Amino acid sequence: MNFSNLSLPSEVKVRDKMVGRGHPVFIIAEIGNNHNGEIDLARKEVVSAAHAGADAVKFQKRDVDEVFIREMLSQPQTHSRSLGKTYEEYRRKQELTAGELKEVKDLAHSLGLAFFVTAFDLKSAALLADIGMDAWKISSFDVTHDRLVEFVARQNQPIFLSTGMSTLEERDQAVEAVLKHNKQLIINQCVSIYPTPNEDLNLGAVKTLREHYHPLPVGYSGHEIGYVPTVAAVALGACTVERHFTLDKSLPGPDHSTVSLEPLEFAQMVREIRRVEKGVADANVYIHENEVRHRNKHGKSVVARVKIPQGTLISQDMLCFKSPGHGIKPTLMHTVIGKRAKVDIPDDAVILEEHLS
Repeated sequence: MNFSNLSLPSEVKVRDKMVGRGHPVFIIAEIGNNHNGEIDLARKEVVSAAHAGADAVKFQKRDVDEVFIREMLSQPQTHSRSLGKTYEEYRRKQELTAGELKEVKDLAHSLGLAFFVTAFDLKSAALLADIGMDAWKISSFDVTHDRLVEFVARQNQPIFLSTGMSTLEERDQAVEAVLKHNKQLIINQCVSIYPTPNEDLNLGAVKTLREHYHPLPVGYSGHEIGYVPTVAAVALGACTVERHFTLDKSLPGPDHSTVSLEPLEFAQMVREIRRVEKGVADANVYIHENEVRHRNKHGKSVVARVKIPQGTLISQDMLCFKSPGHGIKPTLMHTVIGKRAKVDIPDDAVILEEHLS
């Protein structure tokens, strides 16, 4: 499908900020379930994310019985970071109530942050619609969950669609399903490996998706260790980034130590993103006004190799190239050869147009 023929937007407004080309990178702190089901920890993470420079905080919501079959829920949990003896205990422990999500939403707004939540099932999506959010997130897990995709699309709010674990055809199908109801769509390149090895990051797909879904905004949801690849994604054109956020990587739970950034790391990432986005903003080719003095000092000019008396017919063996660069460029030496010196030209002097007849 040729999406460029659909008259799509190149920018999407999320709460009070625009996401898209020409706008500052929209940075999302994915708190997810890193609150471990504790509202106090969730509050602290929202405040810390704001201080670290995030534009938005994102949480997750699952109705455990709607998402997992009983056999899966009954599996024992043996990992040292597990929050329960079974998968069911672990998953139920990680859920905030509707009231608690509303509380962290209000806190986020008071700090100037956008707030939204990933819904992993229709029941949770309905609950989140009642709470009210600034945007929606469709996770990589649910790219092919067409009923959930359609429900979210019908909310007529901005949507972040992550595309891990899906083929291009499946991504196209999800994008088409959203666009039937809603054009406020941001597509995130994502690799759902936790953590993602460098050789599997697939960062070049940011450029591919930008071309394929042009002009829709394209972002990056990263699961790598550290943040350098996320900054690289910005250089490749990602207009939004999402990274897992934790107060302490030693906390129990699956995402703290593997894919999350602590506040200091997140703040460093934000600073580097802001630095890079300034560096790539201008795509024009020209001599910058602040380069002119360096060009004039260190560029090369046509220079007299020997003293050239007035009236002398200038030949190539009389010339060489040296700095400074404010004279005739070496590429124009042929315009000097065959001319006569209008004045005496000292040896080792830059030859200027006024020196020639």
